[in-house]
Amino acid sequence: MSDEDFFKRSTIPPLPPDELIPFQSESTPPKIGPYTIETLLEKGGMSILYLGTHPETLDPITIKVLLPKYLSHPEMTSRFLNEAEIIAMADHPNIVKLFGYGEWEGGLYIAMEFIQGVSLRQYILQNPLSLRRALEIILEIAYALCHLHTHGVIHRDLKPENILINEQGHVKVIDFGIAQLLDPQEKIQEETSRKRLIGTPIYMSPEQRENPENVSYPSDIYSLGIIAYELALGKLSHGQIHLSLMPKGLQKILAKALQPAVEDRYQDIVDFISDLSSYLHSSNLEKERKASDQVGEIFERLQEMQFKITKKDPPPNWDHLNIGLTQHRAFGISSIYCDFIELSSTEFAIIMAESSQPGAEGLMYISYLKGLIQGLLAKKTTLEDLPLILNQQLINEELEETFAFSLLTLNTKANKLIYLSCGYGPLWILPSSGRAPTPLSTSNPALGIDYFLSFSNIESEWHPGDTLIFCTLSSIEIIFPSGQFHQFLHEVTQQVPQKQTEAIYRKAKNNNPKYLDEHSCLILSIFREPSSN
Repeated sequence: MSDEDFFKRSTIPPLPPDELIPFQSESTPPKIGPYTIETLLEKGGMSILYLGTHPETLDPITIKVLLPKYLSHPEMTSRFLNEAEIIAMADHPNIVKLFGYGEWEGGLYIAMEFIQGVSLRQYILQNPLSLRRALEIILEIAYALCHLHTHGVIHRDLKPENILINEQGHVKVIDFGIAQLLDPQEKIQEETSRKRLIGTPIYMSPEQRENPENVSYPSDIYSLGIIAYELALGKLSHGQIHLSLMPKGLQKILAKALQPAVEDRYQDIVDFISDLSSYLHSSNLEKERKASDQVGEIFERLQEMQFKITKKDPPPNWDHLNIGLTQHRAFGISSIYCDFIELSSTEFAIIMAESSQPGAEGLMYISYLKGLIQGLLAKKTTLEDLPLILNQQLINEELEETFAFSLLTLNTKANKLIYLSCGYGPLWILPSSGRAPTPLSTSNPALGIDYFLSFSNIESEWHPGDTLIFCTLSSIEIIFPSGQFHQFLHEVTQQVPQKQTEAIYRKAKNNNPKYLDEHSCLILSIFREPSSN
């Protein structure tokens, strides 16, 4: 068998052919154990992932369910329960957290932390990384391994797909389905006449390929060495390792981590961490980095700049208004600007804007627009005149750039709102009366297109108990086709505003994950509380 064929081999333990029947499910179960189920996340070869809600905190959680066809296989059920026990033992910021596990009417389940992010594989493919950033990620993975090894756990399937990068940029190690808990007092002997490949070949140590059941802590360190090589290289290796491409200081560390013989390799992950940390904080790092490394650093600085420009503190505590806000930043550079303005104790305004350009160019444009808006407001420009003056100044500057823009003014004394949108979708009103959600929309084009544009807005009544929902996506139909958004608003009506925005985002992400991987968005919910008077 060639190496290329070897890397393509299946890593799923063999089962009788008549058992390999695709899972069929008529509907998503309403509850699994004590957890309410919102939607299906993913169907895998041996399990199903659902998005659920914690009954006490109402936070989102991931529910992993073993496929019914494997419930009669003792090895599959044992591995599934073993995964739950290992996650329960591991309590570390870089490891997925466990909330519960057990039996339900459909079999076995594991309730885990819901992690909003992308796999390390996607992260490597989508983001240019500086050497420093790559080393920081490697260390976080190593810290997770250190915690596992301290508790006698070998992961056995460490690979980029089993490492998530959350929206804060931190590591979460997942998938302990084939992890092994070592008993130092007992050496488990396996029959070698029926070896089965357990793990992922490209990232497996030589001894794990030879005998998948006979692994040790250095086996995980070997897998981490491959991942570290890929992070420092900035692309996937596909099983081809050329250490000459690495900086000299890192070469020595990776060479030791990737030694074919177990006894020549790092025996303890602590030693790997020590060597890598020393290199990260040494002067050699600056001397050895390549010129192309600057691209990654520029990208990372732009991301920092993005957080400063588009970062929004928790929504303000305005009288009788409960505001929920969820802002998703795609794993690139996004350019959404949001500002809350208190005009008086009973009148408020919210501005949202977004550049049409992606990446760094869009970030520069939105930075300019933000400064322009704040400058005009400082000069006492009225909100009624703001869109017109903004539009004319943008065209006078000949930026050749357009901006989606919305302005929402709320008056609790007069029980009314005024909504103006340029290139954005509707504002939705969820009436307290229980009537169907109502969209409010205007047909203004984006700012920066027509100098002589006259803007139209829409005025509506707005009463205590009413809820407003706004999303920056220009066309919600991209995410919620065929009126699905209208229907989904009914489902979240009874939730508090923050939970509403989180639920809408999770549903959108589930409906069209690729779109939201590439596009940022902001979701706003405003509930008008009944007056105590």
